[in-house]
Amino acid sequence: MHKIHTPIKIDGKMDEAVWQIAPVANHFFMVLPMDTSLAKVKTEVRMLYDNLKIYMLAICYNTTKSDMMVESLHRDFNFVKNDNFIFFLDPFDDQTNGFSFGANAAGAEWDGAMYEGGKVDLNWDNKWVSVVKNYDNYWVFEAAIPFKSIRYKNGIKEWGVNFSRNDLKTAEKSSWTPIPRQFPTAALAYTGTLVLDSAPPLYKKNISLIPYLLTNWQKDYTNNTNGSLNQRVGLDAKISVTPALNLDLTLHPDFSQVEVDQQVTNLSRFELFYPEKRQFFLENNDLFGDFGITNIQPFFSRRIGLDAPINAGVRLSGKLNKDWRIGAMDMETQQMTSSYLPNQNFSVLALQRRVFQRSSIGFIYVDKTALDYHPGKDSTKPIYSSFNRNLGLQYNLASPNNVWTGKMLLLKSFSPDISGKDWAQAANINYNSRKWNIIGAYEYVGKNYSAETGYVPRSNYIRFNPQIIRYFFPNGGPILSHGPQLNFSYYFNTQLQKTDYENTFLYLITFRNKFSVDFYAAHDYVQLLQPFDPTNTGKDSLITGSVHQWSTVGFDINSQPQQLFTYSCSFRYGGYYANGKHLAINSTIGYRFQPFVNINMNFSYNYLQLPTPWGNTPFYLVGPRIDLTFTKNFYFTTYVQYNNQLNNLNINSRLQWRYKPASDLFLVYTDNYFPAPFMVKNRELVLKFNYWWNL
Repeated sequence: MHKIHTPIKIDGKMDEAVWQIAPVANHFFMVLPMDTSLAKVKTEVRMLYDNLKIYMLAICYNTTKSDMMVESLHRDFNFVKNDNFIFFLDPFDDQTNGFSFGANAAGAEWDGAMYEGGKVDLNWDNKWVSVVKNYDNYWVFEAAIPFKSIRYKNGIKEWGVNFSRNDLKTAEKSSWTPIPRQFPTAALAYTGTLVLDSAPPLYKKNISLIPYLLTNWQKDYTNNTNGSLNQRVGLDAKISVTPALNLDLTLHPDFSQVEVDQQVTNLSRFELFYPEKRQFFLENNDLFGDFGITNIQPFFSRRIGLDAPINAGVRLSGKLNKDWRIGAMDMETQQMTSSYLPNQNFSVLALQRRVFQRSSIGFIYVDKTALDYHPGKDSTKPIYSSFNRNLGLQYNLASPNNVWTGKMLLLKSFSPDISGKDWAQAANINYNSRKWNIIGAYEYVGKNYSAETGYVPRSNYIRFNPQIIRYFFPNGGPILSHGPQLNFSYYFNTQLQKTDYENTFLYLITFRNKFSVDFYAAHDYVQLLQPFDPTNTGKDSLITGSVHQWSTVGFDINSQPQQLFTYSCSFRYGGYYANGKHLAINSTIGYRFQPFVNINMNFSYNYLQLPTPWGNTPFYLVGPRIDLTFTKNFYFTTYVQYNNQLNNLNINSRLQWRYKPASDLFLVYTDNYFPAPFMVKNRELVLKFNYWWNL
């Protein structure tokens, strides 16, 4: 990549002379539907840089004259439902962490932070600009990314890089470097090399201030309180300690503009998991949030600010040198007099040391402490834990070619007046080749293990979870691949007595046009370890020790993503607790008037047939969503969710105007009704303005 001395105007025209002398990356390889040939669609990429920015230009040729296929102009689009060009940067040259930028064929932008060698967190956001321009037989993506907006290893002139193209018209995904089809094009283990003429700049001052001003009106109709109008101000700051190490500060943060979670009908015995979407917690989030496995996480940032607003916080994260990464965070929440909740302090320290080429060893310490808390003898007041702490070690395995991955984890918790049986451990190994995906997993959580700032929905168990997937690839015909998937999940108590298991069989068929269908069968066995209401509605519970087992059959259908009308459907029918029956139908229907309107309807229906006292119980969850994208920087989203399990109808409407890169004006309206849809529970209107200011 050559260094230039005059800035480039980002307009999608490629009329600057410097673009003509820039090296060209072409001859892309096909990844999907098969990875055995060059790509059919042609793509050319050029990159340049100056003292301030990296410049990217991609020419994406079309093989047909049909219209582009995009979902909308909404930022951070769904990769598989859009014609798009995306590139991946590994500025640390460690094949593990990096950044991703791109756009779809209508100009909607995509940016994310990369972690674990190929995952992209699209909630990450930063300051950069791009333009997409469409021509008769090709479209051009041109972008400028400030060095201040990314983190990179100081002094190196070789970065990892790869370019990915998704063309729905031909159902082809391609990559500049050859990548086996079982891996995403984001896999940093398969990046090429980007050679810079000289090392990137070392900034003496790289500080961003992000103040916000918020006005909100809210009223609680349930308690018949008067509507209140409030104003708040707050500040976020980002300070680059080094090009690879960042300090985040926040004062009275507000997350009212964060998109609402998609609800689900919960018929399980355990808490559900929802991902973190708040910007402050996202940079280098893998150091904190990806310590552990799916159901054993010592730190889960959504616990912070869940019960009380955040006063302030500080967060240091990034690379110390080639081999060491650090994450340190400290936050304090407000005292809540209404619930007698004291001020709480949350502290986390995470260290990671690279070993071998792509593997690592990690350490974490998590501390939740109630400040100046002295619970009295009043039994009517809730009692809170004075502290909860966790120590953990983890080994992350990642082979050079990404075929072998895995984890080993050891955790210990510390809580008042508790000792013994307060350990958790887990291990898994994954072999992923073109035809086989074989996983072995083990978990143990002690009876007294506690992670109050984490996500551990179940304790006092041992679990074994082997999985086997096999793919077959016909030489021709409409079917691209097919094969069985077996999943065995066995739970035991700590005396190795079986408590429950779920064995599933699924046969997946994927067609060359990306339509897919699978057939499903499962057998469940449960011995309840505590009372459980099988409807989760507060009715009578099944007794501890009762045994329940049943079988289930079903199928799933997913339409071609390149169609304007898309749909998916999941059907399950079988037994349930107490010799009952369970019918479950989940579907999503979508239609787009591209690129300005995208309409989706999520529908979930569960019907339980149970003996007295539960009887026959239907559950509905209906969630229409409308995205209006007037431009790539101005859009309106309305999301309605009716959930009769919660007896609630929720309306959330959000208008967003990105008037400058990473600077926004939000207008958010929220309503909750119960009994739905007639009586208002609460209502809120928020106007929020923030500005990203680089010093």
